[in-house]
Amino acid sequence: MSNQAEVWLLDDDNSILDALAQGLMLEGWQCRTFNQPVVLLRELTENFAGVILTDLNMPEMDGLSVLKAVQQRDADLPVVLLTGYGDISIAVNAMQLGAYSFIEKPVNHTELHKTLQQALEKRQLCLQNRRLSAQLRESRRGRVQLIGDSPAINQMRNLLDLVLDTPADVLIEGETGSGKEMVARYLHDNSARSDQHFVAINCGAIPEQLIESELFGSEAGAFTGADKKRIGKFEFANGGTLFLDEIESTPLSVQIRLLRVLEERKVTPLGSNQSINLNIRVVAATKTNLEQLSQQGDFRLDLYYRLNLLQVAIPPLRQRRQDIPLLFKHFAMLAAARYHKPVLPLNQLQLDSLLSHSWPGNVRELRNLAERYVLLGPEAAFMQQGLALPDTIGSAMGLSERVAFFEQMLIEEALNATKGSIKETMQALNLPRKTLYDKMRKYGLIRSQFKDDDTSELLE
Repeated sequence: MSNQAEVWLLDDDNSILDALAQGLMLEGWQCRTFNQPVVLLRELTENFAGVILTDLNMPEMDGLSVLKAVQQRDADLPVVLLTGYGDISIAVNAMQLGAYSFIEKPVNHTELHKTLQQALEKRQLCLQNRRLSAQLRESRRGRVQLIGDSPAINQMRNLLDLVLDTPADVLIEGETGSGKEMVARYLHDNSARSDQHFVAINCGAIPEQLIESELFGSEAGAFTGADKKRIGKFEFANGGTLFLDEIESTPLSVQIRLLRVLEERKVTPLGSNQSINLNIRVVAATKTNLEQLSQQGDFRLDLYYRLNLLQVAIPPLRQRRQDIPLLFKHFAMLAAARYHKPVLPLNQLQLDSLLSHSWPGNVRELRNLAERYVLLGPEAAFMQQGLALPDTIGSAMGLSERVAFFEQMLIEEALNATKGSIKETMQALNLPRKTLYDKMRKYGLIRSQFKDDDTSELLE
């Protein structure tokens, strides 16, 4: 049982509450007990990650009233009802009103545990989809979001959120294609510096004789060929964020001056005697181990320690496989908007192939596949990528996750094809209006996401 398996128990009989809690805690559940509905409702917070189990017959506020109050706050929060023998018809009616399920008294603990576990899985999937939808909406507004819900990516996101508005420099380590610039942009876009420049420079792509003027700037005549004044990247990024990619490629002669700029927070352009004060965050990135390079004499140890104030390690894609379906869907949706093409849902063999691939090119490789998938179709994209379709199904996703994943992709594809038209989507999927709205709410889909006037934001 996950340590996040939480259930809130509501009953006006304390002896029943104690018995239920003891039995569920033995199964690994975290339990909170309430004998007053108003107290439970007062404690209930947005995006509560657990399940509610409530008695149907209570004097102050019955289970149906509790169900309605919970649904007003969050229609997707599972509520399970405890019913007596004569309450079955009422319980069935409650399920029609949105209750997840009901359990008859006396309680069969095996049945109760199974029902609560299924309700919890539904809740966690719902919250996961909400987070993805929120990330997608943020990206459409121009803010970079880190897509994924694996423990590794959540841990990294939590660390970044702690230091968003601090002036501390950051060192990002990650394999090729793992998203180092995206992490740097996340730090910038979600910080108080977001209205200032984000300036990226690849230290390995600039000739050694030019990198100093690129970084620090130069006056006219400072060196042969310097026929006019040049604003350096440090000065241009002043007030914002400077991203130094492939910092390990910086020549040793430049590293000495780079260290001084980082320590003094001042930069002096080549050929000038006037220093410029800097209010800047520097984010450096490397695909190699800088400490090892330093020990080998290929990177200045003092610069490594200066950059290593806060280190962020990006997990490779193969270490967060549960994020692959979310990332693929995100990239496919962006590609569909860019190329005005539909997104065909993955079948099980294709999904298993994605989950079993080693992804040496990490997120960049997955994004390229998603774009080819939209442009060329599934078969051509997978063949071009060199991905073999397995003969057997061995997906890391459970049945409920697979069903929900495919259902959401089908709805998104229809909404995308109809540019957000509810009527046309109902016809395409042969769904009643209420059912479509319920499923859109379940997966956090908003009609405006698929309209033409939002498409331009997806192209950023």
